[in-house]
Amino acid sequence: MPELEKLTALERLTARLAAVLPPDAVITDPVRLRTYECDGLTYHRATPGVVVLPDGAEQVAAVVRLCGEHGVPFVARGSGTGLSGGALPRTDGVLIVTSRMRRIVEIDIPNRRAVVEPGVTNLAITEAVRDQGYYYAPDPSSQQVCSIGGNVAENSGGAHCLKYGFTVNHVLAAEIVTPDGDIVELSAMDAGYDLLGAFIGSEGTLGIATKITVRLSRAPEAVTTLLAAFTSIEAGGHAVSAIIAAGVVPAAIEMMDALAIEAAEAAVHCRYPAGAGAVLVVELDGPRAEVEHQFAAVERICRDSGAFEIRVAASAEERAAIWKGRKSAFAAVGRISPAYIVQDGVVPRTALPRVLAGIDRLQEEFGIRVANVFHAGDGNLHPLVLFDDSVPGEAERAEIVSGRILDLCIEHGGSITGEHGVGVDKARYMPRMFTGDDLDTMQLVRCAFDPRGLANPGKVFPTPRLCGEVPGVRKGAHPLVEAGLAEQF
Repeated sequence: MPELEKLTALERLTARLAAVLPPDAVITDPVRLRTYECDGLTYHRATPGVVVLPDGAEQVAAVVRLCGEHGVPFVARGSGTGLSGGALPRTDGVLIVTSRMRRIVEIDIPNRRAVVEPGVTNLAITEAVRDQGYYYAPDPSSQQVCSIGGNVAENSGGAHCLKYGFTVNHVLAAEIVTPDGDIVELSAMDAGYDLLGAFIGSEGTLGIATKITVRLSRAPEAVTTLLAAFTSIEAGGHAVSAIIAAGVVPAAIEMMDALAIEAAEAAVHCRYPAGAGAVLVVELDGPRAEVEHQFAAVERICRDSGAFEIRVAASAEERAAIWKGRKSAFAAVGRISPAYIVQDGVVPRTALPRVLAGIDRLQEEFGIRVANVFHAGDGNLHPLVLFDDSVPGEAERAEIVSGRILDLCIEHGGSITGEHGVGVDKARYMPRMFTGDDLDTMQLVRCAFDPRGLANPGKVFPTPRLCGEVPGVRKGAHPLVEAGLAEQF
């Protein structure tokens, strides 16, 4: 379709949107549109064609139906804290922002569940039920600002997912708007195919969640948090392996290397032990007697592994202080580097030393610094690739290092993402991890939900196909596209 026709379609759609939404819910001003040009991964940017801020499921459905009528792509966005470009907008499409949909619809303590809209922040759920002795277990580092809708889209994790699992383990049901504009209910109790499981983590390519029913967890009787400082990251890694081998499953085991510690100190003055090559944050929770027994084992293991200082939180304030440095790590590296790429690979715990050694070699080879922050207990790495985009060629070298790190993860039996999603940032790495048949099967699932390819196009898959196309490697433009009979987004 010629560019003029696309623009005309978007203009016609925009006029229709103004008729079905309140005046302040449609944004077309070029300056205001730039507010939404990227998510938390600022490396990729695009100014949306138009932004809408619906106030409920019916408005979302109306917008999606209009997009379908005009053949205009749409992208859903929550708080914009994603780190894979999953909410990167389309310049020729509609960005559907769910930040106004932030009502906690129901809290059902007897059944340990809450029903919330997608714009509700992660931490707000815990704050709403804390006085009743409950909380929402998944806790991304951005939990104060990230939204539940985004958590569902990316199947977000967090520090405590080692013991409690990811978002998918805590979502019981979801009301979604399909790419056709229908409002349907998906439930973990449904017979047949697990459509809810398929939807969670689909990154907005199968529809938009408008209500989510989450599982509430009972607050543990006791929580103990300790910080162990080591002279090297290898020593800290040995402690992690020994803790798991001893049969202890902490709520969280987090590690930061010297460069990440330097950034955290500059940003939030966390006052971690001076001279540490790595710090380990270990949190234990559960029945008091069990926590006391596990703490004795963890403290002994850390000392045997070479910890030169161990701090134990004596209060909720001290616990928050220990976590402050770790939870600020991503943003903190802005204090020591003009730009950075957040990576998100996963490896088996036993492969951590080899992969970290490989990252060190990449730093030396390309002259690019990498700060390592990771969920050590489940091998989820978050290397922060630092660079100065004002130096010619440095951004390109950083991109190469970022890709090589993912190659290391795959080579050692891991994955290209653990909790941040694929989005636009990692789509080109999918063929390194999956075969053509694997990707074709995934495409068939996507096409079953969205045969026109209007829902968040250009994400997850490196070479999106038209629905109904025979699987296989395609070179060049699709014949139907060349003939003007179909459109590929």
